[in-house]
Amino acid sequence: MSAPERIPPRGVTTTGRADADLLARGELTVRGRIREASNAALYCTVAHEGREAACVYKPVAGERPLWDFPDGTLARREVAAYAVSEATGWGLVPPTVLRDGPYGEGMCQLWIEVFPQAELLALVDAEEPEPGWKAIGFAEAGEGRTALLVHADDERLRRLAVLDAVINNADRKGGHLLPTADGRLYGIDHGVTFNAEDKLRTLLWGWAGEPLTGEAVEVLKDLQGALEAGGALAATLAALVTPAEVDATRARVAALLESGRHPEPGGDWPAIPWPPV
Repeated sequence: MSAPERIPPRGVTTTGRADADLLARGELTVRGRIREASNAALYCTVAHEGREAACVYKPVAGERPLWDFPDGTLARREVAAYAVSEATGWGLVPPTVLRDGPYGEGMCQLWIEVFPQAELLALVDAEEPEPGWKAIGFAEAGEGRTALLVHADDERLRRLAVLDAVINNADRKGGHLLPTADGRLYGIDHGVTFNAEDKLRTLLWGWAGEPLTGEAVEVLKDLQGALEAGGALAATLAALVTPAEVDATRARVAALLESGRHPEPGGDWPAIPWPPV
């Protein structure tokens, strides 16, 4: 196994803003249903002024109730995750907007074509990961055999691990990682985020307890400023999640800056999602 190629520098592109505008203003046409999704997720196209793109539309009406998240809020949490991603300058979440559609209000997100040859996760018959990989833990590999689950020691994943810690992502599975042919990496499915209680559940534990990169520290400082009362990001989040959840986001950023380290799994919540992929 070889570690994936490292990815681009920090920066928000005008392409992302144009895609978000297309998603918000374009005519939405449903083409089919994504059956693997746990909530209603529709494959669509969106067209406006000569531009067209594929997208995913998740109507609020198709959300399944969850015991630990208020009903009808998952779409807004996905949009909030995009807002935080954009504020980092890392562009880790595809352009995502809240809009009306054929089945009412919902989240609309740019469709990402995946590059299947990219290796980000693996099961290996070893006690320790090879260079270029990080251990997650041991997992059942069938027929009573266990194997070491690893993820790539990749800057893109490390950035995503920081983002997940900020937004309190309760469901970072392998299937939510979308590498592209141009070397980018996107994370999707952020409906169970921003809870005021600690619910971080992810496959990206390889850096747990390690010092944050200098870049991550600078990003977190920027987020801290943007989340202050009157800040642009604070205002955006206030329209999407509860005041207590905005406060909890501020507290998570402050805690990361104070510790200077990636968070470690706690004991009150399963650390790894199931199924992991």
